[in-house]
Amino acid sequence: MARTTDGGGAPVPQRLLAAATRLFAEQGYDRTSVQEIVEAAGVTKGALYHYFGSKEDLLQEVYSRVLRLQQERLDSYADADAPIEDRLRAAAADVVVTTIENLDDAAIFFRSMHHLSPEKNKQVRSERRRYHERFRALVEEGQRSGVFSSATPADLVVDYHFGSVHHLSTWYRPDGPLTPEQVAGHLADLLLRALRP
Repeated sequence: MARTTDGGGAPVPQRLLAAATRLFAEQGYDRTSVQEIVEAAGVTKGALYHYFGSKEDLLQEVYSRVLRLQQERLDSYADADAPIEDRLRAAAADVVVTTIENLDDAAIFFRSMHHLSPEKNKQVRSERRRYHERFRALVEEGQRSGVFSSATPADLVVDYHFGSVHHLSTWYRPDGPLTPEQVAGHLADLLLRALRP
């Protein structure tokens, strides 16, 4: 059985993902070799293939790990015992902060998604759809209860917010004038203003 760590501190899968993320962000997915990834992670190709079946599996995991975190956090906001506007605002802000905290992952994914096989692409789209549907359910809950306006269909409201989120990697800079929390607050407030009855 392969060891999870090799004495280098961080678990091998984490080191592989960190190396792949950095290299994919710097060089592009298609210009990064498996050899470069394993050298940067300080492991063998055998270790990579033990944890990930291929370079494509690494690409899928770069995105999926962030989406899993976001789904878990969205579920906790959605299930909270709080007014709908507070739950939606918290969820809307959280997806901005977690995207900014994982900006390389988001940039890599949107730049490289076309490299995934149709099957893996379908899996990722299914995970994203589940997230968007849970988010949309919050909007619909507020619309049904009259807290939010129903003038704009919930699908368009969700697309409006996530369009902003998906473009963060093209303009947000950690050394810029706004913190992740400030950007998140502004975008969440824009969303809630758009939903006011």
